[in-house]
Amino acid sequence: QVQLVESGGGLVQPGGSLRLSCAASRSINSIAAMGWYRQAPGNQRELVAIITSTESTNYADSVKGRFTISRDNAKNTVYLQMNSLKPEDTAVYYCNVRRLVYPYLYWGQGTQVTVSS
Repeated sequence: QVQLVESGGGLVQPGGSLRLSCAASRSINSIAAMGWYRQAPGNQRELVAIITSTESTNYADSVKGRFTISRDNAKNTVYLQMNSLKPEDTAVYYCNVRRLVYPYLYWGQGTQVTVSS
């Protein structure tokens, strides 16, 4: 059973930066994409950023130009660099691995990001 462990969350002032990491407990094959999602209280979980096996990336409109997703295959890790953070970025951030074969999805346990002065 693969576990995804997120880290790097915390409290930051508006305009600040954080880098989230998501490490898999072991190598994962047949990956279609890795992504970051977030869920604020009272809201549905939403896609923040995704990176495919061909390194193609896609971002939610609300984070374009501020967030950058990247991956290190040798470390089985995906990152989310978040700059120019806003209070509306406050949420629990989850990483996700989507595979081409069963099991199709892995989720991390989430890490809290709070943007507040």
